[in-house]
Amino acid sequence: MLDVKRINVFRGEAQTLWDLNMSVEGGEIVTVLGANGSGKTTLVESILGLHHPKTGKITFRGEEITFNPPFFIARMGISCVPEGRRIFKDMTVFENLEMGAYPKKARSSIKETIEWVYLLFPVLRERGGQIAGTLSGGEQQMLAIGRALMSKPALLLLDELSLGLSPKITKEIYGTIKKLHQEGVTLLLIEQNATLALRHSHRGYILETGRITLQGTSQELLGNEHIRKAYLGM
Repeated sequence: MLDVKRINVFRGEAQTLWDLNMSVEGGEIVTVLGANGSGKTTLVESILGLHHPKTGKITFRGEEITFNPPFFIARMGISCVPEGRRIFKDMTVFENLEMGAYPKKARSSIKETIEWVYLLFPVLRERGGQIAGTLSGGEQQMLAIGRALMSKPALLLLDELSLGLSPKITKEIYGTIKKLHQEGVTLLLIEQNATLALRHSHRGYILETGRITLQGTSQELLGNEHIRKAYLGM
C-alpha cells in the first residue's frame, strides 16, 4: 500500500533522513520507533507531502506521491493524527469532526461517518457541543483520532499516540486502534512507547538519527537485545 524507497530529506541545509526504506502493506499495523530527534516526524511529514525528498520515491497504492501537495495526498486516502493533537481548540467537538471530512467523497457520507466515530468514542457524542479546548488530554486525543477518521482513510498515520496520556487512557485508545484494524483500516504508528506499539503491531522499524537501523516482526524486535536495552529499559 505505502512504499518509501531510499528517500533523502533535508530541512534547510541539514539532512534529516538518509536512504530510508520502509513499507506498509494493506491490512497491517506497522510501527516506527525512535527517540526524539531520530527523524520520525520528518518521515510522517514527507509521507503527507509537507516535505519533499531531495532523492528517492514515495508511492501509495501504486501511484507516486513524492511531490504531491498535502491536499492531494489526503484525497487519495491518507490521514494523520499529528503529534500534539492539534485540534481546533476554539471550535466545538462536532465542528472539529466536520473539519475532518475534507475530501469530497467524505462529505457525502458525513452523518454516517460521525456516527461511526461516536461508536468508537462515545464521550465525543456527549461532548459534541463543547469547546474542544476544554476537553481533557485523553478526550482531545480521541477527538484528534476521530477527526482523522472523518475522511474515511485507507491508511491512518498516528504520530506519538500515547504522548502525555495516562496509562489508563493509553490502554483505551490502543483498544480502539485494535478495533479500527479489525474494521479494515491500515495503520502506521510513530511511537516512543516501544512496548505498547510493538504489542499492537505486526512489524516494526527502528529509526535512529535519520536511518533505519533495524526492522522485523514485532516479536523479533521485542526479543532483540538492543531494543530491550534501548527502548524497553531491560
